[in-house]
Amino acid sequence: MRFANPYLLWLLVLLAPMIAYYIYRTLQGGAAIRISTIEGVRRAPRTLRYWLRHAPFVLRCAAFVLLVVALARPQDVERLSRTNTEGIDIMLAIDVSGSMLARDFKPDRITAAKEVAGRFIADRYGDRLGLVVFAGEAFTQSPLTTDQSTLQTMLSRIRSGIIEDGTAIGNGLATAINRLRESDAKSKVIILLTDGVNNRGEIAPQTAAEIAKAQGIRVYTIGVGTEGMAPYPAVDIYGTPTGGTVMAKVEIDEKTLRSIAEQTGGQYFRATDKAKLKAIYDQINQLEKSKVEVTEHVTYHEQYLLWALAGLLLLFAEFLFANLVLKRIP
Repeated sequence: MRFANPYLLWLLVLLAPMIAYYIYRTLQGGAAIRISTIEGVRRAPRTLRYWLRHAPFVLRCAAFVLLVVALARPQDVERLSRTNTEGIDIMLAIDVSGSMLARDFKPDRITAAKEVAGRFIADRYGDRLGLVVFAGEAFTQSPLTTDQSTLQTMLSRIRSGIIEDGTAIGNGLATAINRLRESDAKSKVIILLTDGVNNRGEIAPQTAAEIAKAQGIRVYTIGVGTEGMAPYPAVDIYGTPTGGTVMAKVEIDEKTLRSIAEQTGGQYFRATDKAKLKAIYDQINQLEKSKVEVTEHVTYHEQYLLWALAGLLLLFAEFLFANLVLKRIP
């Protein structure tokens, strides 16, 4: 409830002098006569009229309060909000080649990438997101969807070794582009994460970048891996992990990744640890904001009539009490 004229509520302070004056007059009493003793009067029983003698004044005060509230115009407020969200279609393209098992990220690159991507997905309420994985080839792990629960499940299932090893950056980018080709969203984005150099695939990264530019798709590229040397899981001649680690040089084609991002209007980022990777996804999250329009309609329903009627009824009740129940004979 709100009041259209709340300043009128200050009239309620007049109750204080009203009550003070009534108490003063009550103590002063009315006309008096002198008698020799009041013993007989003192022992007389007190009737209902005695107990109701202040009722008219109480009713008058209550009526005054109700009428002042009515003058202040109490109103019930009804708010109707309508939200219009213009979402963004985002494809995550994640490298799942064998090098993503490197342990320069804790516990390894691919696990760190999955954890950070999962938090990114959870923050994109109202957007459609999809998932592409690539190594020696690429495939769609999840098409565009607003079902975050399903997408998180599909993300948790990706691992290194599920497809032929290698790094087909062009194929991974092209597969993500293909999923966005028929999108009606005004904003389309690909976030491509890799830790290597393009060495496989039928589509060159630059060719895929040109297609993305033609389709109006922004591509953010992320190179993951520490500077210099990084520990990789050791394998025997058959490719079976031995449980140990070997140090190997980190090679990321930053020139190609930067070129893809610049050509499509995106940005290139380098993540050398998990904290920086999280910061990069947070930055992209801020750069790609969904457009949300909120229209609010407010309706005010006047309630003063009920308060005014209640006040008038109390004034009428005071009149009846004073002139019928408590009427004095001159």
